[in-house]
Amino acid sequence: MIDEFRARILERKPLRLRGGGSKDFYGGPLAGDVLDTRSHAGIVSYEPTELVVTARCGTPLAELESALAARRQFLACEPPRFGNATVGGAVAAGLSGPRRAAVGSLRDYVLGVRIMDGEGRVLRFGGEVMKNVAGFDVSRLMTGSLGTLGLILDVSLKVLPLPAGDASLRFEMPQDKALEAMNRWAGQPLPLVASCWQDGVLSIRLSGAQAAVAAACKKLGGESLAAAAADEFWNGLREQGAAFFAGDAPLWRLSVPSVAPPLELPGEQLLEWGGAQRWLRGDGDAAQLREAAARAGGHATLFHGGDKTGGVFAPLQPALMEVHRRLKHSFDPYGVFNPGRMYSEF
Repeated sequence: MIDEFRARILERKPLRLRGGGSKDFYGGPLAGDVLDTRSHAGIVSYEPTELVVTARCGTPLAELESALAARRQFLACEPPRFGNATVGGAVAAGLSGPRRAAVGSLRDYVLGVRIMDGEGRVLRFGGEVMKNVAGFDVSRLMTGSLGTLGLILDVSLKVLPLPAGDASLRFEMPQDKALEAMNRWAGQPLPLVASCWQDGVLSIRLSGAQAAVAAACKKLGGESLAAAAADEFWNGLREQGAAFFAGDAPLWRLSVPSVAPPLELPGEQLLEWGGAQRWLRGDGDAAQLREAAARAGGHATLFHGGDKTGGVFAPLQPALMEVHRRLKHSFDPYGVFNPGRMYSEF
């Protein structure tokens, strides 16, 4: 497969890198001929005692997670599967699930990658150990690049043991009180790993040692969710299968400091990550949304639907755009990979 990938790349025609196609909606307009990566699949190595797994780009994410679960381990950052996501696509998109604020993002779990650049060269960055400080961390640079810098061939990921205890609680409170509570609890020694506020209800997830989870439940109170209902709720949030995410109205993701006050914007809101990620569903003005996010100290992304002609991601300052442009030229000098997927300039 490597030789076939190289032959396609050396034609120097625009290519749309595609695994399961589960995130075709994300980013700018799709362009180029499809280069399907699903044939390059399989787990290359897995060392449960070392908490490290290496998989090829076309490996279904569900297949990888099943192998980890058999050894009571998991990808703690919970990248969404959206049905049929592949490992390469998950890393290229760089999306993380409900636990992100507590355990880190997908980028924090990428130890190394093997890629093919725009000149058909196979390059390896990082490694398969948790402590790797050799040079510029290109492996994490690939995370969230939406395939614009190169074709990810293999990925080495850090995994963690499944927690022994798990519980979910709910509290009725308005958004301002929920933000206050989430920020207060974040500063306390609580096994708080996920939170979600919507329609006057704050839901939190506690995971860790059973004794710590039980003590936290007793301290915080609230309404306890049954295990099955809790799993369905958090999975619906991770996979965006919850009712909030349904429909055709534009879905915006606002990334702001968790301490930012409620944002008075038109549309329905859902808050995650202790208030640091705020989803907005509605037909609000793009400039207004971006300005509101900037005033709060963050930025806004048009995650799904809506008019993409004004750009999906927040505009970059000229100096930072130049850095992006130079990186793109270094890895993909002929503009082969996913043109326009991040920014229309390249």
